[in-house]
Amino acid sequence: MTEYLDVFMFAALMGAILLGFPVAFSIGGVAIVFAYLGWALDIMDISLLGATSQRIFGLLSNSVLIAIPLFVLMGAVLEKSRIAEELLDTMGRLFGQLRGGLGISVVLVGTLLAASTGIVGATVVAMGMIALPTMLRAGYNPRVASGIVCTAGTLGQIIPPSTLLIILADVMSNAYQQAQYEQGKFSVEALSVGQFFAAAIVPGLILVVLYLLYILLRGWIRPQDMPPASMDLAMPSRREVLGAIVPPVLLIVTVLGAILGGVATPTEAASVGAVGALLMAGLRVGQYRGLILTGAVALIVLGVMAGLFPVRLQRNDLDTVALAAGGMYIGLTLIAALAILAALRGTFRQRIIHEAVSSTMTMTAMIFATILAAGIFSLVFVGLGGEERVAAILADMPGGPAGALLFCLAFVFVLGFFLDFVEISVIVLPLIVPPLILMGHDPVWLGILLAINLQTSFLTPPFGFSLFYLRGAAPKEVTTGQIYAGVLPFIGLQLIGILVVWLAPGVSTWLPDVLF
Repeated sequence: MTEYLDVFMFAALMGAILLGFPVAFSIGGVAIVFAYLGWALDIMDISLLGATSQRIFGLLSNSVLIAIPLFVLMGAVLEKSRIAEELLDTMGRLFGQLRGGLGISVVLVGTLLAASTGIVGATVVAMGMIALPTMLRAGYNPRVASGIVCTAGTLGQIIPPSTLLIILADVMSNAYQQAQYEQGKFSVEALSVGQFFAAAIVPGLILVVLYLLYILLRGWIRPQDMPPASMDLAMPSRREVLGAIVPPVLLIVTVLGAILGGVATPTEAASVGAVGALLMAGLRVGQYRGLILTGAVALIVLGVMAGLFPVRLQRNDLDTVALAAGGMYIGLTLIAALAILAALRGTFRQRIIHEAVSSTMTMTAMIFATILAAGIFSLVFVGLGGEERVAAILADMPGGPAGALLFCLAFVFVLGFFLDFVEISVIVLPLIVPPLILMGHDPVWLGILLAINLQTSFLTPPFGFSLFYLRGAAPKEVTTGQIYAGVLPFIGLQLIGILVVWLAPGVSTWLPDVLF
């Protein structure tokens, strides 16, 4: 039985998590117990645990993962400042008179929030508390309304900037380098977060289009399920629409444009996004609006001008034009700094920044603690021979590389019922991805397939995380059974999306090939 100790280790982890222990402690605790068990049975070299400190240092010095708390802060500020609520209200009034109009507005808002925040739980809860009661009052079928809200909120998994894509990019890059070493290549290539962001844009938009087509078709076939909203809802003015939509879109274009255009690293772009979200929250509070708007314009001008005409003031050979440009940049920086201070003052008084920072710290601590524990778990799992077992299973899978990939997608899908995407990404993917890459699968295409697959598992009854998020935020008259029934058609649409990416790899590889 000792040769199956790696299998028992994985089963023990599932059991510990299902018993309700905190995930990070479950992962680390199971790893330590089985490390000493393997050492006692003389089937594992305990000195492998000496690499733990290296893994901790590697995690804390990983420049890619530093972007996570900044993107989380950006989303938390947008959520706590009720910008999402204002956007939902405006879009609901804009499309509400159409059959399925409220559903369309929820999907579009979910897309904007996904590209602004990348936080699934916050988006599902926010829309469950704001949009779902409005849809029910308008006469929507509870199952349809629940399915739309749940699915639209889960778009944050696949549409960049997504926390899943950042972690996935780091895991896939490490796996790709490991596969190259095993092939005998010592001048290895790395993958960037920008490549995965670019690869996810078109598949993410395809999913949005599939959702919208389904809502329009169902509204036409079964109008009683999605009637037009009450005529009491006043159509928003053009100024209201622009005021609600332009700031988030501008934030999205700035952040993603900086990453995809090679102007900034993901961490730098995330810091820009966090500052942009803070300025938007300051505008929403209503204090110092003129100064904040002026500061936002100053930041945009500074970013564009510094990119087109960079000035290094420490040089001693600058001409008059360069010195004048440098002085202008200093002036713009001071204006922007005053605007940021004004936004901080306004959000501090409303306690927006308190709640946002608290939420950011909680989520960031959970993610990094899980990654740290997973590093210990993978060391022990490899020491017990689990890596060779996984490679052998995939190599013996019928159907060759396609069969192995199909098995891995199904396995990850099932694990998504029980585990969060962080645990799956840092525990399971490092084990199954290198053999799949060695079989000839493109790592970027493979990463997007896995991302959509994980997003689908978030929606799938009975344990999909988004379903639990919505259950906690939905009105009492919406039953759990109605939520489960409502997401089933959208799971079918998700599978169509996976099939499109599988059959047409260019959907996910074209944009990164062009940009990178």
